Amino acid sequence: MQKYSKAFRKGNHCPIFHYPMKLYPVFILLGSNLGNRKANLEKAALGIEKHLGVIKKRSSLYETKPWGKSDQPDFINQVVLVESNLPIESVLDRVLDIEEDLGRKRGEKWGARLIDIDLLYAEDQIIDSDKLTLPHAGIPDRRFVLQPLVEIAPDFVHPVLKKTNRQLLEGCRDMLLVKKI
Repeated sequence: MQKYSKAFRKGNHCPIFHYPMKLYPVFILLGSNLGNRKANLEKAALGIEKHLGVIKKRSSLYETKPWGKSDQPDFINQVVLVESNLPIESVLDRVLDIEEDLGRKRGEKWGARLIDIDLLYAEDQIIDSDKLTLPHAGIPDRRFVLQPLVEIAPDFVHPVLKKTNRQLLEGCRDMLLVKKI
């Protein structure tokens, strides 16, 4: 896919380029463990609605223990379901822009962060590239992803594993605390 400038990704569209009109579901995980965590998630949701599409469903907020690196504050996580007509590469670019606009600094893997926005599923698309892996590889192993996913889409089928989110949660071995707030 052709690379577009950040200005283009922000909505300054070329008049001859049109996105496909078909809307498709995109499941997105929001997370924050620094600053006003709830406000950070709300700002991310506003950015998503402005730049990606309408949020059709939101899970409850969940307070979760950090995964991968435990010596940091707890996270608040939420899954949102967005209907978008953007190519998935544009969705990813815009998500990265939203993170940057909200102060995300990329540093230590699994480290503390103001905002983290992860694409989980985009309809039944399967992508494995240097830039993007869909479905997100961590879905079956992370309770903090699966619990909010099951809340809003229990019967959505993982396109690779051919199991529903509910089945994935039932088989998840991650025992870190995930508490609805």
